[in-house]
Amino acid sequence: MVTEERTKELQRLLTTLREWAEEQPDVLAVGLVGSWVHGEAGMDSDVDVVLLTEDQRLYLQGDAWVYELGGIKLVKTRRWGPMTERRFALSSGLEVEIGVASPSWATNEPVDAGTRRVVTDGMSIVYDPQELLAKLIDACERHGVG
Repeated sequence: MVTEERTKELQRLLTTLREWAEEQPDVLAVGLVGSWVHGEAGMDSDVDVVLLTEDQRLYLQGDAWVYELGGIKLVKTRRWGPMTERRFALSSGLEVEIGVASPSWATNEPVDAGTRRVVTDGMSIVYDPQELLAKLIDACERHGVG
C-alpha cells in the first residue's frame, strides 16, 4: 500500500516526464510499466519507465537529463538485452528506473518475448505521439501472451 503523498509524487513525476519528453526531439515514446501500472506498488517500489529514443547515447553516456527529471543522483546502469536501465533517485528516496531503448524495442510484428512480458504485465502510455506504444499494446492484446 502506498500513501497519498507517494501517489501524488508519482503523478508529478509522470507530468514532468511527459513535458520533458515533448521537448526532446529524439524521444519517441515514454511508458510506465511494472507494479505502479498493475496496482501492486508498495512504499518501497521503484517507478519503471520505458523510454524509446532515436539517440540512446544521450541517455547512456550523460546524466544531465536525470537532473532535469528531478533526480538527485544516478544509482545504477545495467543492460537488459535491447534495453539499458538507468536508475536514479529522487530527493524523497523514490527510485526511478528508466529503460532506454531504440524504437525497434516496440516492433510489433512479431513482438519479442521479453517485450511482450513487459507490456502484458501492464503498460500505461505517458508520451506516444507516433503511437509506437499504442500499436505495441494492441499487438500484444491481439496475439495474447504466448
